[in-house]
Amino acid sequence: MAFDEGLLQIWRDALSGNTSITEKRMFGGVAVLYNGHMLCGVHKGGAMIRVGKDNDARAKKLKGISTMTFTKKAMAGWVDISPEALEDPVRRTKLLGMAIAFVQTLPPKI
Repeated sequence: MAFDEGLLQIWRDALSGNTSITEKRMFGGVAVLYNGHMLCGVHKGGAMIRVGKDNDARAKKLKGISTMTFTKKAMAGWVDISPEALEDPVRRTKLLGMAIAFVQTLPPKI
């Protein structure tokens, strides 16, 4: 696979012990799912997280966070995370808080 296993391990460590978390290989990377909904993941060149549309601007104010694009289209509610931002526990914790709060509003798929 064409993604950084170290970045995936950071997500795994940050979410360890959460029984609602699963992983799925997709789009050349790995998606981390919360109750069956994509929460975050890794892809070639970095990582991503689903903060929800309402948190999009707030998340992008953090250093190392930018618009997530897929097939050259911006993905509303998703942000790209630089490796440095993902490695920073303060930024990672803020983003995970936004993401988990958003995904918990969605009905469980599993």
